[in-house]
Amino acid sequence: RGRTATSIAWGAWSGAGMVGATPGQDALLRRLGVVPMRPDLAVSALQQALDDDETAIVVADLDWPRFLPTFTATRPSPLLSALPEAARPAAPAEKESPAGDPGLSARLVDLSARERSVFLVELVLREAAEVLGHTSGQAIVADQTFRDIGFDSFTAVELRDRIARTTGLTLPATTVFDHPSALRLAAHLGSLLDGAGTNEDTAAPGAPVGPAADDPVVIVGMACRYPGGVTGPEDLWRLIAEGTDAITPFPADRGWDLAALSAPGGSGFSTTRSGGFLHDAGGFDADFFGISPREALTMDPQQRLLLETSWEALERAGIDPRATRGSRTGVFAGVTDQGYGPPLHQPAEDGDPYALTGTAASVASGRVSYVLGLEGPALSVDTACSSSLVAMHLAAQSLRRDECSLALAGGVTVMATPGPFVAFTRQGGLSPDGRCKSFSQEADGTGWSEGVGMLVLKRQSDARRNGHRILAVLRGSAVNQDGASNGLTAPN
Repeated sequence: RGRTATSIAWGAWSGAGMVGATPGQDALLRRLGVVPMRPDLAVSALQQALDDDETAIVVADLDWPRFLPTFTATRPSPLLSALPEAARPAAPAEKESPAGDPGLSARLVDLSARERSVFLVELVLREAAEVLGHTSGQAIVADQTFRDIGFDSFTAVELRDRIARTTGLTLPATTVFDHPSALRLAAHLGSLLDGAGTNEDTAAPGAPVGPAADDPVVIVGMACRYPGGVTGPEDLWRLIAEGTDAITPFPADRGWDLAALSAPGGSGFSTTRSGGFLHDAGGFDADFFGISPREALTMDPQQRLLLETSWEALERAGIDPRATRGSRTGVFAGVTDQGYGPPLHQPAEDGDPYALTGTAASVASGRVSYVLGLEGPALSVDTACSSSLVAMHLAAQSLRRDECSLALAGGVTVMATPGPFVAFTRQGGLSPDGRCKSFSQEADGTGWSEGVGMLVLKRQSDARRNGHRILAVLRGSAVNQDGASNGLTAPN
């Protein structure tokens, strides 16, 4: 303690560690420009490192012409800019002109569009399997992202190189990042081999054509979950038409201290023991969305419900959710932090890497875009009780500005803790029976409920052209604040 020390970051050692334990690792590292060091050479470097007056040293044997293009594939590295070895001129890999398979184009010409697509997907899967050390492409799921199956910047460049050699195409180092699954990369290769140039990177710019000013925004699909056993719009209509009371006692399966909530005068007391709850909010088919069980457990139920209702709303609109991948579909979600999971500053027993993204409200909309592969705007909106309405307003604006061609707009609330009940009890603003009675002489405070709703929005002209059933028309919307009103939290 208090003594000076030197930290050494070792490169690969030949015949030891990761290189010795993994078959084929030596050859893979050499292709990437990392040369496994002989142990005697590495040990001799140790003495030099100890003699130097440096606190952190990297000891590695690098083949710079190979390593540098790979290491800087996605971004330049200021770390290497001052190294003479790294500054040596070398022909970048993407400038090479691989010969490719001369018979590939001929074989593709004889195939139907579907057969060509299958052929290219299998080609990508085969090359990806070789890079990762699998025996066949069947070990890889075609629509799973390369990142999720183990690719990093090094192996991504190797996959690019292999495909470039096979196809004869000149591909940038970022190819695998720009087209992050076997399906998407195969589609990109198909467009390049066909000479169609349909991808956004190569398409010739045309004159921008915006939507007509008098083209209203319409609702073509919807999905929801609400208290009272509501699992869809039909159930909601029935609940309202029959005047069903959906308020129920506090759930007993969320770990809430029900005794403390019922004890007057206690710090955790709630005026009411009732609210509107989604009693099956914990259910989620993680495998359906390609999410691991471990990550699913760290995901706020609000994120899970947004995923489920987004998928269902698209299906109800007659749209295959899988067909929206790569489209300019926007996601606008009203969502607030409801305290799911332990505080991020609290040490986790297993150091869960998914805790931050699983609980951040800002990730809720991005999660839908990521899982479905949507490339329009993704915004999480928190304006308290008006969040869902403001989300729909922003979605409509985005459609009118042609920022997206389709929009998912909605909101979600699942109370992971009884905090809202306790806090409003302290303010004297909670109704004892958990029910709102707006504009009634019996009004005695607010009540809290949960739910999720998701709408599919389109421009009316697009909806009619695509044969969608129009459920409602959004003629207009606006956002303002009531300023110095009857109170900071008073509703308008």
